[in-house]
Amino acid sequence: MSDNLLIALFAFLGAAAAGLVGACVLLLIRRRSLALHLAVVAAVGVAAMLAGTLAVARAMFLSAHDLKVVTTVVAMAAAVSLITALLLGRWVVARSRALALAARSFGDGGDFTSPRGPAAAELAALSRELEATSVKLAESRERERALESSRRELVAWISHDLRTPLAGLRAMSEALEDGVATDPDRYLRQIRTEVERLNGMVGDLFELSRIHAGALALSPSRISLYDLVGDALSGADALAREHGVRLVGDRVEPVPVEVDGKEMSRVLGNLLVNAIRRTPADGTVAVAAERSPEGVVLSVTDGCGGIPEEDLPRVFDTGWRGTHARTPPAGAGLGLAIVRGIVEAHQGRAAVRNIPGGCRFEVTLPVAEA
Repeated sequence: MSDNLLIALFAFLGAAAAGLVGACVLLLIRRRSLALHLAVVAAVGVAAMLAGTLAVARAMFLSAHDLKVVTTVVAMAAAVSLITALLLGRWVVARSRALALAARSFGDGGDFTSPRGPAAAELAALSRELEATSVKLAESRERERALESSRRELVAWISHDLRTPLAGLRAMSEALEDGVATDPDRYLRQIRTEVERLNGMVGDLFELSRIHAGALALSPSRISLYDLVGDALSGADALAREHGVRLVGDRVEPVPVEVDGKEMSRVLGNLLVNAIRRTPADGTVAVAAERSPEGVVLSVTDGCGGIPEEDLPRVFDTGWRGTHARTPPAGAGLGLAIVRGIVEAHQGRAAVRNIPGGCRFEVTLPVAEA
């Protein structure tokens, strides 16, 4: 065997022994500080070099003086390596602790702010991820607060809207029971009207709960918007006549869409009822349907006079009602929330914007594939 191979063999055996000892030490201290791990790694590197050198020196029968020189050089290298590893370890540990302290703000409901100063690439990447997560959590908390506020408003308004008809029903039923009703037939008709109104509120609540629970089962079929709008206009004609409002639907293209006919009829019905009730007598409610680059846009335009700009983002929130609509027959503020839920279940989008003299509700739906 050549001398070079012997040197390589003895160096490898010595370094391998040092590496094995170092691996055992790292296994024992695996739960300790990162600074200690770095010190052990540096020590293993120097020890492996020293062990390999000593093994080669004994095999090559170096003089005591030469061996002392080699050992001194390795010792100096070991000292420098250990000091460097300890300094690096302390810096990394300090940055890790600063990052951990900054991350505690999550638990306190605050926002994450990255520690100042330079950091290793991995720690910097972790800081960026934590910042992004902080932004998402802040948005989630804001949405949760908005939803909670909407729930409280919904409960308050529904309680008010239920209390009024229930009190009336009780009074009329007591009058009928005591035989003091001057016109029993009128009382009975009024009772039926209030019961139907209460039944509609309960139906809206049930529909909204299905939407929020993701349990709205759709049965899509190919339908022409022309037929869908025609049926909706026919259904709303009686209410429009009662309020003296004119319905117009002469800008409807016969565009095919893949929708659940029953649910989409409810969307149109809610939009039309909402528009008719807020349009003054002799006003006009117009329905249009046309193609656009984003799909099919179905719109309902009323003459309500417009919605305050600060209220536009809340129009489709659960329980929202304009300040002029806090009393019956405005409803419980569920109709537009149901509209948005059904439209989004069809992969569409509901929006509203002000126009001169009123506002325009738009429902964008995907075009049916040919």
